[in-house]
Amino acid sequence: MTGPASTAGGGTGSGAPAGPGPVLGLAGLAGVGLRARRVRVPLRVSLGGSSWREAVLVEGPAGWGEFSPLPGYPSDPRACEEAVREAVVVGWPAPRRSGVPVNALVPAVEPDRAGELAAEAAAAGITTVKVKVGGGDPAGDVDRVAAVRAALGPSGRIRLDANGAWDVETAVAMMRRLGRFDPELVEQPVADMGDLARVRRRVGVPVAADESLRTLGDARRLAALEAADAVVVKVQPLGGVRSALRIVEAAGVPAIVSSLYETSIGLAAGVALAAALPDLPFACGLGTATLLAGDVVADPLVPRAGVVPVRRPEPDPALLDRWGIDG
Repeated sequence: MTGPASTAGGGTGSGAPAGPGPVLGLAGLAGVGLRARRVRVPLRVSLGGSSWREAVLVEGPAGWGEFSPLPGYPSDPRACEEAVREAVVVGWPAPRRSGVPVNALVPAVEPDRAGELAAEAAAAGITTVKVKVGGGDPAGDVDRVAAVRAALGPSGRIRLDANGAWDVETAVAMMRRLGRFDPELVEQPVADMGDLARVRRRVGVPVAADESLRTLGDARRLAALEAADAVVVKVQPLGGVRSALRIVEAAGVPAIVSSLYETSIGLAAGVALAAALPDLPFACGLGTATLLAGDVVADPLVPRAGVVPVRRPEPDPALLDRWGIDG
């Protein structure tokens, strides 16, 4: 979710700082002559049961990159390595825009809290809110979405994310039930791409593919099946900004760029992807630096009036020392 800008401080380091050295855990970059720092930054809210986010930050001739596959989210480490290689050796394509509109996130919380979070987002200038559904009682999903709609009013945009939790029949029933709240789309209502196409043919609510899209072959299959109205893309799992652009082009539908809850170093790659897309009709899930209680840059990539600026911050040496860890 988005909210007040996080500060770079807040808390104490969780270990001795790691000095420059070989790229630990990045076999694909070994011997390139780059240096790396392993860091652990605190989170404002628990993520997958953890209060910390770990990353390896890599410096190269083109700048800094980040290797930080998200535990529990399907990613090929080799693709994440390629994303780092692009960031630090090649660099990113030129931007087409100077800012990227972002959405807020409402997790699977009680309706009262969901309404509060949506109201906070609206007050911060954010007009799109993504609501997590599919993880529990269907009535709870309905009440949560209803609370968000009430907080945003009729002009706010609501996006639902089921993370593939439903089967086809449940997805159809729930999307029809939730349709009265006018969602702009539902992300990954079912896990399988073939099932996604089946759901899309039976409902009027647009659907987006996320976890089922990882390769160029996946994108071509999605296009052939006409399985989705949009795709959700993240730089690390897709192997870099240029690889993601090729995948979006092959899918033939608009893209929503999202993050893996990286530090501002990794988040900058997602911002670069969103800035390089030919069209950007949807708000992106790139306001997540506000979920960090500490960052490795002095000027984190946080949204202002609902927009994240397109820029590439560099780590602050003092903050690298503060959040650096050994091993």
